[in-house]
Amino acid sequence: MSVSARTTLALCMAVASTAANAQSRGPVAQYWVDLATTSFSIPGMPEEGSMGGIGGGLLGSLMGNAGGAMPGGGSRGKTLDAELFVRAKPAGVEGTHAIPAGMNMGPSLLLTPYRPQQGSRDTTREDRPETIEKPKGRILIYWGCGDGIRPGQPKVFDFSKPQHMSEYAQFFGSHAGASASRGVENRPGHALWPNEKDPKRVPDNASLQGEQAISGDGVPASLKFHVGAEHDFLPKVQMSTRGMPKDGVRVSWNTMQNAKAYFLLAQGAASGPDGAKDMVFWSSSEKPDNGAALMNYQSPAHITKLLQQKIVLQPSAADCTVPKGIFDKAEGAMVNMIAYGPELNVSYPQRPLKAPADWQPEWTARVRIKSTGMAMLGMEDSTGEQRGGNFSNNGSSNHDYQSGQTRDASPGIPVPDVPNPVKLLRGLFGN
Repeated sequence: MSVSARTTLALCMAVASTAANAQSRGPVAQYWVDLATTSFSIPGMPEEGSMGGIGGGLLGSLMGNAGGAMPGGGSRGKTLDAELFVRAKPAGVEGTHAIPAGMNMGPSLLLTPYRPQQGSRDTTREDRPETIEKPKGRILIYWGCGDGIRPGQPKVFDFSKPQHMSEYAQFFGSHAGASASRGVENRPGHALWPNEKDPKRVPDNASLQGEQAISGDGVPASLKFHVGAEHDFLPKVQMSTRGMPKDGVRVSWNTMQNAKAYFLLAQGAASGPDGAKDMVFWSSSEKPDNGAALMNYQSPAHITKLLQQKIVLQPSAADCTVPKGIFDKAEGAMVNMIAYGPELNVSYPQRPLKAPADWQPEWTARVRIKSTGMAMLGMEDSTGEQRGGNFSNNGSSNHDYQSGQTRDASPGIPVPDVPNPVKLLRGLFGN
């Protein structure tokens, strides 16, 4: 073999070795925990329990759940999602998360490998791309808290006009970008909780505060960490609305001690000038944003940036007015809110203040926290404030949501003519 050939071979082997080492680099184990608290205040809807059909998928998609279903199978309350990755076990391992007694869920959670199901379904003619009808109508985006609509609004996207891909990207872009913090993503080969073997529900009085220990084949014995009070579940969003869309709706809420920022997103549907349906969006941002990507976890660094840009509201904020005239012609409108919690990042060994470029921990763990809520706009009780379905002075609802009729109240007690929330939800999304 010639000298040049030997040199070339040596270089190739060195490159291959470097690539192999790069692929093997990384923590031995990684663990992610997502804590969410979900609530909604819709008159006539149940206070607790499962919401099937329109409730589960619709409310879930609006509250920032990628799967479309609300956490916990369509229920309000607290949820915990966990994911474990062991580098030496790419097919996944069964693991155990020993939890504090304050979770009130027993001593531990069972983590099982995620296996995507290989299923197929028949594609009907209606499902084929060539038969999908082109969208009609417009999307209108408004933004900013205040009494009146600001100059230059709304931002309009008209589906009836020819559009270039760059116009789609520009209109539907978001300040959230790709900076949402990475957490539980249900990746193949990773072990997850909840699962079919351990589907238990997180109780409303659950607290993750305390010592955590993760174990399993290939998991370092040192994978233990502490969750303090500042990284526990956030409380439920307690949101109320006052006023009607034609006059402006003041949305107020109880501030949360550990919340880092808030963001509001409202949406409704109205008939457009050509009879097609207009989708109307408004956000509490000081800059135009479709808002959907911001209804989910954000990294601490990005929250700081969003606060500086006035995209999200300060943690001291307790109210925001949806300007008058945005939803006055809507067939129904909802407002969603997210409270961003802090984020806990731990590793072993602990990352040095001036870590070298090749520093590598044995394991890492991350806990993300958020709380989301939803309420209807323009559905007031006799005091002018929405209170989760209690419309009369005796605390009972006087509206029959099956028939859409308002029942007679006790003598002397005014009964508001409230719309049917189920019909509003269906009308809003064309179901």
